[in-house]
Amino acid sequence: MIRRMPHPPESALCHAPLAPTVAAMRSGALPVTTRVAEACDRLDAFDTITRAVLPETGRRARLLHEAAALASHHPDPASRPALYGALVGVKDIIAAEGMPTRAGSALPLEAFPLTEGTAVRRLREAGALILGKTVTTEFAYFDPGATANPHDPRRTPGGSSSGSAAAVAAGYALVALGSQTVGSTIRPAAFCGIVGVKPTYGRIPTDGMLYYSPAVDHVGFFTQDAAGARLVASVLLNGWRAGIEAPRTITLGVPDGAYLQQAEPAALEAFEVSLQTLERAGVIVRRVPALGDIEAITERHRAIATAQFREQHAERFARWGSLVRGASAALFDSGALITEAERAEGAASQGRVRAVLEGLMDEHGLDAWACPAATGPAPLGLRSTGDPAMNLPWTHSGMPALTLPAGRVDSMPVGLQLAARAGRDEELLAIAEVLEPLL
Repeated sequence: MIRRMPHPPESALCHAPLAPTVAAMRSGALPVTTRVAEACDRLDAFDTITRAVLPETGRRARLLHEAAALASHHPDPASRPALYGALVGVKDIIAAEGMPTRAGSALPLEAFPLTEGTAVRRLREAGALILGKTVTTEFAYFDPGATANPHDPRRTPGGSSSGSAAAVAAGYALVALGSQTVGSTIRPAAFCGIVGVKPTYGRIPTDGMLYYSPAVDHVGFFTQDAAGARLVASVLLNGWRAGIEAPRTITLGVPDGAYLQQAEPAALEAFEVSLQTLERAGVIVRRVPALGDIEAITERHRAIATAQFREQHAERFARWGSLVRGASAALFDSGALITEAERAEGAASQGRVRAVLEGLMDEHGLDAWACPAATGPAPLGLRSTGDPAMNLPWTHSGMPALTLPAGRVDSMPVGLQLAARAGRDEELLAIAEVLEPLL
């Protein structure tokens, strides 16, 4: 049953959209130190429930010092950078200077000789402050940490970017970095009722990140608002094109068939409600048979990702394999079973799937694909992070995708996933800004 219900008054949730909050800090209406203190207060009060951010001794003092230094360096509001004062969570497979990286594991720090990469550096240069590291599943695979969903702490926030999604939903961070190898940004964003963005493959540099599979790994990010997501994208993405607007009439394609039927009946019902809402607002929706071979696509994606996971972690397993948890160990072992032919077919499949999907977009005049962001709402329990099936083809093809909050199923949020042509991230984010208030 679909229910659209208000949040309980006492919860870990906090309304903290990035765009207006940063605008207030840039103008001086909201002092950066005030925002930092408020975020630290929330972290102290609620992260015992959400367990989204890794511990740090002296975090509040560090952030207040950095906030004061930022304000001193940019006294003129007119010259303040795009993300002035925004607190950022960084998934603990991405290096941030001065903060240890453990990748959700029990391995020693020496197992992760990473240095801060382009994505974190660009955020700092845009005036952001690093709140801290956020909890991830081990090696960004399936073994989760203790992070709980801010909407209901009995439920998973999704994974593998668990802490990043929860930290944004709880208002500790205005933006958080994640990653996606199958569905590790879009799914937790949907489960936590926020915006998640997985850009075109390669448009956010992945240096400074612990790889799962270099052929399919993406750096993604979370905000509470589409306008904030567009602002972050303008900082993070290579070759950002400013001034792109959504088409006057937006045409969305629904990929009918086996792919869509992977979603639960209640999720499909909520999806249809969203489509009807958009159609009443003038959006054109076209049903297009697509991804009928989703099982084969899934197998090809898993082949290349699993084989590369084994390659990336061979030295760690040789030295510290006894410290690794069961799911990661099983994945590592299964990587040895992937043949060279299967790897080659997986790599060739990526371009083929993208060409077919973009060809259908051209044929039917689509601006974006629309589909559920997950197979259903966040499941009960913290031992599983949910099913990434609805995200896989967009990751496999390298096409940009995002999710917008789109109603509730059994009191938990669900998301509307949108995907566009490779390289058209700007158009996709412009469309998201138009659709967000309609949903």
